[in-house]
Amino acid sequence: MGEYTALTLVGIVAVVALELLWARTGIFRSGRYWVSIAIMVFFQIWVDGWLTKLSAPIVIYAPEQFAGIRFPWDIPIEDFGFGFVMLTLTIICWIRLAPAGPDRRSRTAGPPAPGPRSRHDDAPETP
Repeated sequence: MGEYTALTLVGIVAVVALELLWARTGIFRSGRYWVSIAIMVFFQIWVDGWLTKLSAPIVIYAPEQFAGIRFPWDIPIEDFGFGFVMLTLTIICWIRLAPAGPDRRSRTAGPPAPGPRSRHDDAPETP
């Protein structure tokens, strides 16, 4: 097993474990997350396919460093695992590191509590 393959598998296991055992953001149950993955895969196929095409490669992988399986258009399958790890970890961090406050509430939490009033709230509008 090549280094790229091994590290990709370790990354997938680590990010899934991070989500399920610590972060618990619920992204794997979110339709928005899976749409994000689909968008990433769509563009990854076009860009990565162009970069790794065997007919005129821009990026060349050492054959001993990956599994040797290329799908579709000569893309090493490890690249999709890397993309999954990168996007999933970014979303987990975005959610977990968001500042606490009314913007962090879930969509079903109802309206935000009224905040402190400003001295300008009752002031007449100026023309």
